[in-house]
Amino acid sequence: MQLVIDPAGDVRCLYDEALPLAEFGRLTIARGSHVEPTAVGLWTAELSPVGGPLLGPFATRSAALIAEREWLEAHWLATEEARIEHGPGDALPLVLRV
Repeated sequence: MQLVIDPAGDVRCLYDEALPLAEFGRLTIARGSHVEPTAVGLWTAELSPVGGPLLGPFATRSAALIAEREWLEAHWLATEEARIEHGPGDALPLVLRV
């Protein structure tokens, strides 16, 4: 699980029950995507709630869920590559992998 703590102290993550997130404070939980079946029984991951693309179609729901998580981790959460692009002393998110 990745937790991203921004300079203001706000924590962002993909929801998971691995940690008791309520211990960080008041939670705001919002949907980041919609994994839905198509009319022909395939699956898509629609990431417009976070400004992302439509992924798929996939043969299985589990494949769509994996693609959804991978996209969110690579594009919505801060990544190592994003930190490298900033200069020393910049206010950067802190990425914790738990």
